[in-house]
Amino acid sequence: MIITNVQSLEILDSRGNPTVRTLITLEDNSVHSSSVPSGASTGSHEAVELRDEDNTRYMGKGVLTAVENVNTTIKDAIVGMEADPNTIDSKLLQLDGTENKANLGANAILSVSQAVVRAAAHTENVPLWKFMFEYYFKDQSPNTNHHSPSFPQLLVNIVNGGKHASWNFDIQEFMVVPNIKTPSESVRIAAEIFHSLGKVLKARKLSTLVGDEGGFSPQLNSNEEVLDAIIEAAKNAGYENVKDFRLSLDVASTEFFKDGKYELKKQNKWLSPEELTTYYTNIGQKYNILSFEDAFAEDDWEAWTNFTDMAEKFKFITIGDDLLVTNPERIRRAIDEKAANAVLVKVNQIGTIKETVEAINMAHSAGWKTAISHRSGETEDSFIADLAYACGSEFIKTGSMSRSERLAKYNRLLEIENGL
Repeated sequence: MIITNVQSLEILDSRGNPTVRTLITLEDNSVHSSSVPSGASTGSHEAVELRDEDNTRYMGKGVLTAVENVNTTIKDAIVGMEADPNTIDSKLLQLDGTENKANLGANAILSVSQAVVRAAAHTENVPLWKFMFEYYFKDQSPNTNHHSPSFPQLLVNIVNGGKHASWNFDIQEFMVVPNIKTPSESVRIAAEIFHSLGKVLKARKLSTLVGDEGGFSPQLNSNEEVLDAIIEAAKNAGYENVKDFRLSLDVASTEFFKDGKYELKKQNKWLSPEELTTYYTNIGQKYNILSFEDAFAEDDWEAWTNFTDMAEKFKFITIGDDLLVTNPERIRRAIDEKAANAVLVKVNQIGTIKETVEAINMAHSAGWKTAISHRSGETEDSFIADLAYACGSEFIKTGSMSRSERLAKYNRLLEIENGL
């Protein structure tokens, strides 16, 4: 179906900062929208999020330039074209002409890319997940086990630290991962542990205020104390570590890396990569940690390779986020160097759904796991829930059991479970 209009506007994300929303109109007068998230702890290799840098508006964080790029350059190029996602994405990449989307902005490009996928699903009269599975994933390499849509395990962030919560802990995210994949059951387990943790914190007279991604951010004394509190809360709710759920960590170590060492502020220590590996090994074994995300800095390739080699012994999943930034070139290097065994997939890190799909299929073909992820600055757009189900991702990471911009993704999984 032909695209007849493209309109973009500046909206606000979950932190009250501007972001981009785009609406695509088709020849049947149907309108299909997409909103773009924004990260706080961002990798330097991510595609460019275009900001106005005009300090008279939103402290320089306005996105009117990106919006204008959609309403002029991109609109002029794609109005009259068929709403075919790969064709449109190729056109967008050609229009921008840079490796990192610096001309038009990844936020401008992605807002169009996602909206076109929604428009294409409408054209086929199928749910978004079904369109994406058949269009992007159905005919991928026969060497993988991802031949049909499947629900991911939930990486549920219930305690926020690091840059997401004013550095009350060194580790940025403490997550629970229900073992069961059925959304109605896994969401319930995570919600019950989350609310039980709130009761544990209140009993200790600690804050139950939440961070950017909806997790609690209490002033506990160490990373280990957080893990102990989560296990206690889960036990109070009737759940046992390993039997019913696992614990996972997003360290976001790039944020505390300097001159080849890592500063654990809570411990008042600077650790070498080898010492940090030992620390991870110790807590990983003690708490049966399922996965470590961004255990090392974004360009500390040697440390990543050494850690992943060690992690195989303990069956830890090593997830690359800042290291890989959903970029097929960096993922290929990591596969070759065995620097990780899973990739965090953030659509706005790379800027088009076409490239996102390439990253997912490359990872799965290499035998890696994927985790489809939100950003700390989110919107109510639930696109990634459909994407996670469509590609058979092993995990989805979309925040805690509070804040509606996080729950929108969980609720969409519930809709998919119910045939919607």
